[in-house]
Amino acid sequence: MSFGRPGSTLAALTVSPPERGSFPLDHDGECKVFMKEYLKCLKTHKNENSKCRHLSKSYLNCRMEHGLMERDEWENFGLQDVDAAPKTMAGQSAPTTDASTPGKT
Repeated sequence: MSFGRPGSTLAALTVSPPERGSFPLDHDGECKVFMKEYLKCLKTHKNENSKCRHLSKSYLNCRMEHGLMERDEWENFGLQDVDAAPKTMAGQSAPTTDASTPGKT
């Protein structure tokens, strides 16, 4: 009984790289906050990506800023019309509430 590949397919096996190349994993967790917020949003909205696109853009922007992926135009991601969430000095997403409006925090 043989469990390997048939001998006739050895020459036909060719490997091609991914279209956009490979990118390093976020081992240091530099963009983990953005990833968790995006996944939380997806879970909250029953995987309806249209409600979480701003978080997707924030996550990709973090990856580009930290050299975890090559900088690219937002049009290539389909995110050109999406405004990313504002950032604080530490680079984390800031709450989107308006402190200048009375009664809001």
